[in-house]
Amino acid sequence: MQAEYRQRREQLMAKISNGTAIFRSAPMAVMHNDVEYAYRQDSDFFYLTGFNEPQAVAVLAPHHAEHRFVLFVQPKDREKEVWTGYRCGVDAAKEIYGADEAYPITELDEKLPQYLEKADRIYYHLGRDRSFNDQILGHYQRLLQTYPKRGTGPIAIEDTGPILSSMRLIKSEAELELMRQAAAIAIEAHNHAREFAAPGRYEYEIQAEIEHIFRLRGGMGPAYPSIVASGVNACVLHYIENVRQIQDGDLLLIDAGCAYGYYNSDITRTFPVGGKFTPEQKTLYEIVLEAQKQAIAQVQPGNTFKSVHDTAVRVLTEGLVELGILKGEIDKLIEEEKYKPYYMHRTSHWLGLDVHDVGVYQHGEDKPQILQPGQILTVEPGLYIVPDTKLAEDQPETDPRWVGIGIRIEDDVLVTSNGHEVLTAGVPKEVDEVER
Repeated sequence: MQAEYRQRREQLMAKISNGTAIFRSAPMAVMHNDVEYAYRQDSDFFYLTGFNEPQAVAVLAPHHAEHRFVLFVQPKDREKEVWTGYRCGVDAAKEIYGADEAYPITELDEKLPQYLEKADRIYYHLGRDRSFNDQILGHYQRLLQTYPKRGTGPIAIEDTGPILSSMRLIKSEAELELMRQAAAIAIEAHNHAREFAAPGRYEYEIQAEIEHIFRLRGGMGPAYPSIVASGVNACVLHYIENVRQIQDGDLLLIDAGCAYGYYNSDITRTFPVGGKFTPEQKTLYEIVLEAQKQAIAQVQPGNTFKSVHDTAVRVLTEGLVELGILKGEIDKLIEEEKYKPYYMHRTSHWLGLDVHDVGVYQHGEDKPQILQPGQILTVEPGLYIVPDTKLAEDQPETDPRWVGIGIRIEDDVLVTSNGHEVLTAGVPKEVDEVER
């Protein structure tokens, strides 16, 4: 992978020309008091370096005569390493990660100016750490003050996000291999969960089985808090308490993905725990399934990202009208978003190093994002008949027989050169496959 990290850095440096880009590692996150979560590197930092330690800074300075890639890291410290784990250290940062130069992180303020003073701008994403933001802004202000004496130095700060996001949006073969593995593990976990689930079990039991497989197969764990929602809990989009006892006749919505090698999968399936859909459950399920199939068919190079959502919305709205849950002319209902009490989220998001991965969805009001080979997006329509849904005055009261049903079906879809590939097709979703 080091060759790939190097290639990414070279690609970014070609884009920033005479600028200097600065990236900071993710901080340690505190679970409670002095107990920390397992460390997870900042995605941009990892994408460019593969370096997986906190308290580090990466500098890319393509204009520098000798040091185009510089790492500032924690030095080796035997006493601290006994407590918190081994550190790469300064020397190995060059040997293992290919840095042209490496320094202890304590020398950042001293060494950083030499990589900024001949740059025409600083590329840096203002993050949540105000003190580090101030540190970078302080360097920028000092260089501005001395600019008249030297005639060189950064005269602007530009966010790294737009440049790096466009790079991360197109997945390399190495990235695709990791994402296929993340999908394969999640497929196994979902299929096991469907067999394991039964009336009388608790949602957290299903969660435990799923996440056991994630770790057993070498994954880092859940890509996000697993959603195991039975009955009316499925109408809560981000339900993660997972404490209810599953009842006979319930639908069970499982939204769970695996993180593998820092890359993620994201799958949702909804199925009848008792083995058979009720007529109402089956009717709504078939509408959502048809919406997903037609939306996935829109995942083609040259189509717009927006077309995936628009297609799902139309199928769902048509289904709601056919059932009498909505009334009115389809185009007007869509224009006025009358479907939103029952379908309140978007159909897709990018997927990669982050579950909601970077990359724009729209280039201004009239320039939708065009789908290109190498992009991966989720396709996840749903219907949620929430008990206390508030409707417009021109819409009928919802028939109680639909109330409390929540359904979502989600797959991870790769845009290919001539169409698409559903990476998560190994989890059944046809009615006769999920019933038993």
